[in-house]
Amino acid sequence: MDTTKSEQLFARAQLLIPGGVNSPVRAFRSVGGTPRFVDHGDGCYLVDVDGNRYIDYIGSWGPLILGHRPPMVIEALREVLEIGTSFGAPTEREVELAEEIIAAVPSVEMVRLVNSGTEAAMSALRVARGITGRDLTIKFEGCYHGHVDSLLVKAGSGLATLGISDSAGVPGCFAETTISLPYNQLDPVEEAFQRHPGQIACVAVEPVAGNMGCIPPLPGFLEGLRDLCSQHGALLLFDEVMTGFRLAYGGAQTLYGVKPDLTAFGKVIGGGLPIAAYGGSAEVMSYVAPSGPIYQAGTLSGNPMAVSAGLAVLRHLKAHPEIYHQIDDTCAALTAHPPSGVTVNRVGSMFTFFLTHQPVVDFASAKTCDTERFKRLFHWMLDHGIYLAPSQFEAGFISSLHGEAEITQTREALQSFFENETRG
Repeated sequence: MDTTKSEQLFARAQLLIPGGVNSPVRAFRSVGGTPRFVDHGDGCYLVDVDGNRYIDYIGSWGPLILGHRPPMVIEALREVLEIGTSFGAPTEREVELAEEIIAAVPSVEMVRLVNSGTEAAMSALRVARGITGRDLTIKFEGCYHGHVDSLLVKAGSGLATLGISDSAGVPGCFAETTISLPYNQLDPVEEAFQRHPGQIACVAVEPVAGNMGCIPPLPGFLEGLRDLCSQHGALLLFDEVMTGFRLAYGGAQTLYGVKPDLTAFGKVIGGGLPIAAYGGSAEVMSYVAPSGPIYQAGTLSGNPMAVSAGLAVLRHLKAHPEIYHQIDDTCAALTAHPPSGVTVNRVGSMFTFFLTHQPVVDFASAKTCDTERFKRLFHWMLDHGIYLAPSQFEAGFISSLHGEAEITQTREALQSFFENETRG
């Protein structure tokens, strides 16, 4: 496989951009080798600058539920280009996107549009602190809520991939406001509330973890968090930046029947463009400026291009609910009968192949994976035209355009890797 142009571009980029990339995991640091520079996307495929074609299981880290360049999104963007790309003033499309989100998510009565998942989580956390008058937050080891200073304690995603426990540059006093606990365990949460009575503002959680690999909640975990927050006067924040409209039209909270106080959204609601949102009940959101005293603002919030792309995707998903059944079935076919020595976790169209013999239910069990073997698997798959996330600790995603041929090719490549490992 020729990668000459990617190598040349990466060499140029490393002189200009930290690590040569604009988001750390893209650098291939945990797997080695040269990151592929993408020329274009085509359905469920990526094509790099050297002309190599890959089945794409990243999907821009989740938002491309309809694949690359879906026609309704392209048409929506063309319409916006006729009127302007940014105004810094309200537009009708912002109202329409808010209506779509609120109609789909039972816990949300009002929503504020922002520009990134980090901004959504950061703003929601500020709302929780402002409402409760408390400073402490509970989060879970391996869950990633963006690069918010206080939430980078034992976070997942790139920090897990690069082996960074916490980030330099975060004042100790910020980190001290965060209590990091094991995912899928309720007893430590209850103990934290007892140790810090009247001090915990928020429990923040990915309802289905995706940033230490795909890890579903154990039965009763989300329900238990809901009960503990209600009992102790804290707000429950679901970070659905990854799961919102990906696992179900109303998000993971619809799938599991648990209503948080605040929800952060991203990815799918932008149809591949940068946008996010946070929302909750009308009472909770009334605290946000200009209605209330909790300040948050953004020049490009509600950008007409991003809003239009998101509207196109959400309306298409609402009109075609069978898409969720299709992508779930496709993902089930991909992950069925894994090779020996592999644990597969799947929720809907999210999945991870964990290279470990034991069940993966939290960050500690995820870290039992053989990351050296994953490096070999990643490059084997890449050489066979299959683009997995360049990290053991990230979820993969299926789009509506992945079909039987792609699943067969992927399963055969997986099988051949493990057969080759056994022979070797």
